[in-house]
Amino acid sequence: MTRPIRLAISGASGRMGLALLNLVRDDGRFELVRAIVSSKSTRLGKAVYGDVSPLRFSAWNDATGIDVVIDFSGPEGLDQALDHCEASGAALVTGTTGLSAEQEARLTHAAERIAVLRAANFSLGVAVLTRLLREAAAALPNWDLDIVEAHHNRKEDAPSGTALALGHAAAAGRGATLDELAVYSREGRPGARKAGTIGFAVVRGGDIVGEHQALLMGQGERVELGHRATDRSIFARGALESAAWMAGRAPGAWTIEDVIAAKV
Repeated sequence: MTRPIRLAISGASGRMGLALLNLVRDDGRFELVRAIVSSKSTRLGKAVYGDVSPLRFSAWNDATGIDVVIDFSGPEGLDQALDHCEASGAALVTGTTGLSAEQEARLTHAAERIAVLRAANFSLGVAVLTRLLREAAAALPNWDLDIVEAHHNRKEDAPSGTALALGHAAAAGRGATLDELAVYSREGRPGARKAGTIGFAVVRGGDIVGEHQALLMGQGERVELGHRATDRSIFARGALESAAWMAGRAPGAWTIEDVIAAKV
């Protein structure tokens, strides 16, 4: 596009939303036209950047002229963002997790009409970790595999969307689906581990940004693959790179790996 990309951020008052607002302010590729929050948000109607800009936090009503929506809101907020994108033709970049089966299906169908990029994690390092885990799981098909993830104490869904995405990649590497292999809890006396399963363990505490570790365990040896995020802005930067790439993109279900491949 020759003009700046007209951007809306959905979930603008959340941790990721505020990180995006901070970065996009000085990014000449974009014109921020809407900062969307819940109708119950205490920020509704307040200035986004104080007295520097007239832009205010708002709801979705009367939102027009948007090229790309970045959504980091929540399941309900995603529905509203998707309503707007499907009605207007705007591209959607979303990192919202904890979706229902119905919402998963809706995103799949929406990609037939608009450009949709969904990622559980917008970190370049996590994208590489995902690829490595897929290859390791395929190369070591008989080894036990567990995925351990840790996040801050306010995160509501578990396992994290990134942990699930890693699980899907590992299962695919072994020619199966995660539904067939996943074990989400162990308590009491569950008995010996069933061969081929992929276990998950969850840690919630403090202000942990995001940590993911995959343990492939064989007899007498173990392979550990991991990623640790220490700054939330890495996800915001990845989301903005994705939004820039998605502007004017044809309908389809795109991924963060598509964005990375275009830069190689």
